[in-house]
Amino acid sequence: MTFDSRRKSLATLERAHPGARFIDVTSKAEAPWVQLSPFYPHGGLPVPFSPGVTAASVEGIWQGLKVFERADVDPARFEITSMKGIKRSVRVNGRVRGHRKGVEGTELLDYPSARRLIYLPTYRYVLEHLVQDLVLRLRALAAEAPLVLLDYETNGDVRRLDKPLSHAALVAMYLRGTWPEA
Repeated sequence: MTFDSRRKSLATLERAHPGARFIDVTSKAEAPWVQLSPFYPHGGLPVPFSPGVTAASVEGIWQGLKVFERADVDPARFEITSMKGIKRSVRVNGRVRGHRKGVEGTELLDYPSARRLIYLPTYRYVLEHLVQDLVLRLRALAAEAPLVLLDYETNGDVRRLDKPLSHAALVAMYLRGTWPEA
């Protein structure tokens, strides 16, 4: 099981991964695989370090806890269910200062810490509690033939901070039992 770029043509993907089955796991994917997108509004996701607070999506939590030069946390992002309009812009809000450790928290997490303490546990929660049926289906498909998950991002290294992290890589790691340590 591996991952690759959704932006590549099918011919390019087939040359790179002969005999593989390709599954798009982005917000543009078809049902049921779209549920693996961090933008998908599962609802009821616990917001880390915020007892009693839940959100619709992983991306809503990530964006909602982000703090900018001119804007603090935005809990309204927790409620977005359209998979659109979730991201917050540096053009509008200024440079990102970090992620608040909880809605009411006073600590500001740097990017690596936020990735480890907010993004990874929240996405893992989805895999373990909300899409177990899809995880089982992916395991079964991977047992039949090579499986390649498609994502817009191709950074599978949690420590590499210059590129956004691929959630397809996280799914592949989860299925292989190699989830990154927090």
